[in-house]
Amino acid sequence: MLSHEKFDVYDVALDFVAITSVILERLPRGTGNLKSQLNRASTSILLNIAEGAGKVRPKDKASFYTIARGSTFECGAIYDVLNARHLIKPTEHERGKSQLVRIASMLTKLINLE
Repeated sequence: MLSHEKFDVYDVALDFVAITSVILERLPRGTGNLKSQLNRASTSILLNIAEGAGKVRPKDKASFYTIARGSTFECGAIYDVLNARHLIKPTEHERGKSQLVRIASMLTKLINLE
């Protein structure tokens, strides 16, 4: 098992990527920019958690976790846009935002540990 796979935040972020993928598949034409941005930002959360976990120096770890946290907030804003435009169901918005709040909280704790 790799070090990032031991973190609960990695599992929650992976679940967020999975639920977001379902939404991405359903987005209509004309939403390509939002679709691409959400795909990149959700993936960035996961990849930066993994890369941060693989670093040795605490400062390097904190840097990657901070980037992941920024991508978490970016995803939250995109979910808000999708919700405002009625492109996702209110339940999807709530579930996604709930996961993002958990991820942000976990990342904040990891950043403060380093």
